[in-house]
Order: sequence, then structure tokens, then C-alpha cells
Amino acid sequence: MNFDYDLFVIGGGSGGVRAARVAASEIGAKVGLAEEDRYGGTCVIRGCVPKKLMVYASEFSRHLDDAFAFGWSAENSGFDWQKFRKKLHLELDRLETIYRKLLRNAGVDTYDQRAKLLDQNTVIIGKKKLTARTILIATGGRPFRPDIPGIENALVSDDIFNLQRLPKSIAIIGGGYIACEMASIMNGFGVNTKLIYRGDQILRGFDKEIRDHVAEQMIKSGISISLNADVAQINLVAGGLELTGSNGKAENFDKILTATGRTPNSDDLGLDNSGVQIGEKGEILVDSYSKSSRESVYAIGDVTNRSNLTPIAIREAMSFIETVFRDTPEKLDYRFIPTAVFTTPEVGTVGLTEEEASQFAPLEIYTTKFKSMREAFAGREDRVFMKLIVEEKNQKVLGCHFVSPFAGELVQLAAVAVTMGATKLDFDKTIAVHPTISEELVTMRKPTRRA
Repeated sequence: MNFDYDLFVIGGGSGGVRAARVAASEIGAKVGLAEEDRYGGTCVIRGCVPKKLMVYASEFSRHLDDAFAFGWSAENSGFDWQKFRKKLHLELDRLETIYRKLLRNAGVDTYDQRAKLLDQNTVIIGKKKLTARTILIATGGRPFRPDIPGIENALVSDDIFNLQRLPKSIAIIGGGYIACEMASIMNGFGVNTKLIYRGDQILRGFDKEIRDHVAEQMIKSGISISLNADVAQINLVAGGLELTGSNGKAENFDKILTATGRTPNSDDLGLDNSGVQIGEKGEILVDSYSKSSRESVYAIGDVTNRSNLTPIAIREAMSFIETVFRDTPEKLDYRFIPTAVFTTPEVGTVGLTEEEASQFAPLEIYTTKFKSMREAFAGREDRVFMKLIVEEKNQKVLGCHFVSPFAGELVQLAAVAVTMGATKLDFDKTIAVHPTISEELVTMRKPTRRA
């Protein structure tokens, strides 16, 4: 059978664009791609990139305060949200243009419309039917709205970047990395910020000591955190919103943000027509090679709900290329995924938590907590926390965790060692770079405890 395309990609985010571009430019495949929204997807347009720029902007309130301690004189006339917002959107426009150019230069045919599956080898775009030997779905995810009366009055994370003005106060519902990052950002901008989470501690899934330390530092910075708390109702009131907790207590806020997770973008894609199976949360079910229940349909990224991180979607795209177009089937190893939470202070982590690792083997736990030179000189009470989880028998480092300035940068390098299977002796033999925060990683000689 002759197909219109060797590969048709539905979704123009990081994973979809990478797969389409490489298939066209390096393999020589005829490729089409459809994107109904903006190219770049969640990460570039309404996620990682604008969020990180907001993190940078929010931290200058601290930097300006610290500058005085270091002898500088500077006038702090406050934060200009309008000025920042305008430049932010210019930057997002620039990045989207780059994504479009990459596809164009690779020879990919692009369709700025919604595409649906008609069957396992056919997509429909408007009234046009196009056939493809292989179809790749990379439609990402979207913010989830919990079932709370009045939740339609709350913002989701996508809305934050388009605010016309900063609120004076905000309640953030959730305790995951998006909720915690947004709380730190808003607090840095001078917004009165409250985090409301139904669990025992924020950042579920991270190491317990890391969670506790981050929460402590966030509270010290001025963020109010309510744990084991549910929201019963949200009402519009004069000048803002009224949030009523499950305890019956009502509080007023300028804005309310719900950040309680994300859900796969698998709705209305024609999956039923093609026999593609989905899971309970709407995720497309795939095997280790990203192949769905249909031989010619694959899926990568957040729509599969495996590990919802941009670098994972990109790596899945490359594994897909190896498997389908280079005939060298490749599985992605999800064991050692470094990740960062851009709270203030940042979290960086790779490998197992203590709770996870303790299920498999006896452990040695190494921890250190200290003031960094910069924070100490500036008179801040912030403390760095570092943790190594080591298998007692073979001394292999199973997990590495940071709460510190630049933790995201630190953990990227630590991830190389952990992924290679470094031992505690390898860390001990490494010469420290002094004076740095990271030198503490290689100078922890004696375990804090055994577990």
C-alpha cells in the first residue's frame, strides 16, 4: 500500500517535534505533523520555560536584599509585572518560531489544525484524509481540575503566564512540584501566598527528609502551608474569591490556583476508531517500545503518563526513531531520572529515596545540613541539605538528593555518577572544589545512620 507519509505525528511539543525532525532530516522519511495550538507544547509555551523565567524574576527580591549585605547600594522600586510579562511572551514567540523553523528546514509538512485517527493508518484533518505507515501520538497533557464546587472560578497553571496583573493574595491548592514552584514564585513577587494540601507533607514521592526540609524553608520564607486540609467550596465575592475549607473556615483571596496534577490529552483523538487502548486515567497504553495496542500507532510523552518530564518525552522520541526507523529496538531506562523542583530553595534529586531503597537492602545514609557561605554572609537563616543513600553491602550510591541554591545544576552532574553506578568510594576519592556548596557531596565521610 502506498501511504501519504512514512510518519505522521499528532502533537507539536518537544517529543513530537523531535521525532518528526529526526525522522525527516536524518532518516529521509516523508513526515507530516499536526498541532492545533502553539508549537513547542506545554514545556515551551505554558510550562518549564516560562515557569523558569518566572523563577528567575521572583528571586531578584532576595538578590536585591542580599546585595546590601555585600556592600552594594541599589534602589528597589518594586516588581513591574507588565514589563516582565511583555518580554516573557516575546521570548515564547521567539522559541515557537524556532520550533517551526526546525520542522520546516527538516522538510516536515505541518498542519496547524487538530488531527484525529480515522483508523490505525489514517488521520483526518478537517475534511482531509491522510494516510501514514506509522502514526505517533504526542499530544501531552493538561491541568486537572478537582471536583470542587466553584472550581471554575480558580486558575490553572496555564493561566498564570497570562495574568493581566499580579494578585495581592493567592491560595494554591495542591502539594506537588507545580504547586510548590508557583507558591515560591508568587511569594518572591511579594504576593501573600498560602499553599493548601490534603496530604501529610508536600512533594509526595520525594524523599521524606527532603520534603520536610523544603517545607520548613518555604515557611521561613513567608509561605503559609496548610496540610491535611481539603477545600470544600470556592465562591465569587466582592473583590475576589472566598475559599471554604472542609473545616468550615472561610478565607478571602485575590486569586486561587488549582495545581492538583495533570491528565493526558487523549480525548477526542479518534482512539476508539483505531482500536488504541487507553488506561483509567486516559493515558494511551504502550509497551516498552512506546507501541500502542495497534501495530502502527505509537505514543510518547505525557499522553502515556509514564514519566511526565520534557527530557523523557525527547528521549522517548529518540528511542522511537531507533526502534521504528533504524531497526534497532531501544527501551528507555526509567530507573535513574534526575529531576529538579524550582522552589526557593531548589530541590534536585536522582535515584531512589530512602523509603524506596530500604525495601531492597540495608543502607547507609549520609546527610549534611549547613549554611552556605553566601547565605551566611547575607545574614540569612537558609540551610542547605544534602543526602546520599548508599547500599551497605556493595557501597553503591542508590540516591542523591539536594535542597540548595542551584540544586538543579548540581543534580544533573551527580546523575552522571549515579547512572554509571558510582560507589561511595568513588565519591570519597573525588577532590573537592573549594569553596563551593557541592564540595560537601564528596566530603561526607561517616554515615549519619543506617537503615
